[in-house]
Order: sequence, then C-alpha cells, then structure tokens
Amino acid sequence: MTGLTHLNSRGEASMVDVGNKQITARQAMAVGYVEMQPDTLAQICAGMLPKGDVFAVARVAGIQAAKQCASLIPLCHPLMLSNIQVEFKVDAENIRVGIQAICKVAGQTGVEMEALTAVSVAALTLFDMCKAIDPAMRIGGIRVINKSGGKSGYWQARDEHD
Repeated sequence: MTGLTHLNSRGEASMVDVGNKQITARQAMAVGYVEMQPDTLAQICAGMLPKGDVFAVARVAGIQAAKQCASLIPLCHPLMLSNIQVEFKVDAENIRVGIQAICKVAGQTGVEMEALTAVSVAALTLFDMCKAIDPAMRIGGIRVINKSGGKSGYWQARDEHD
C-alpha cells in the first residue's frame, strides 16, 4: 500500500496534482444494495409505489450524482465522464435490490469516487421513494469491485462481500 496522496508535506489536506499523469481510458465499477421487507420488494417489482418508477428515478439520481462528485467530495477532481451506467438487480433470495454503477473517462485520474457516489445516491433515492412503506430499509455493501486504467492498470476485489 502506498502513502496517502491527499496530504501535503505538512500533513495538510491537499488536492493531488495530476497534471503530469498520462491520459488513459479509466473505468471503475462499484456495487451496493438496499435490504427491505418482502412486501416492499414486491411493490417495487410490481410498480405499485405511489412515487412512481423507483428504478428509473434512482438511475437518473445515480447518474446525476456521479457527474457532481467533485462538488460533493472536496478533493475530487472534476471529470468529463464519457459514460455512466447504473443498473439494478432484484435479489429475491436476500430480499434486497442490488445496485451497480460503472463510470468511464479518458483522463488523468480514476473514477472510483464517481462510481461509489452513483451507487450511494441511487441507494438513497430508492430509500427515499420507499421509506413511507418501509422505514427500516438498510443500505449496505457499497464498495469498488474493479477498476482499470492509469499506471496501476487493472485491479479487482479479491473477495465477494455481501
């Protein structure tokens, strides 16, 4: 593991200078989930929630969030993302909705934070749209599972959490 890159020589928070880094195609995939009651999952799947299509709204929210990452996280670089995908998978066995986000850019820094932000805000939006019928929902498992590009190349999580 390398040292913390967001600290200057005095130990103060500092934005990393990526100006000398090579522009490469970069991609990151993050995942997470929202656990809920069986009836809540059934209502989502049936499209019976009063606020509308949960997946459509949460997808757009996740995409918007990825584009705003640098406004939300102080030391993130603003990126011109070339693609953002947010997908949902109903997991009836575990009574939850899985969320996956993939962010891509041709740039000088990675897109892990954008993918994590997309998953997080999609999960929060799903929660918001369903909280009236299931305030005990739980958001969890948010993490990067792979990334590619840059000097370090491809990286993948070794274990399968959650």
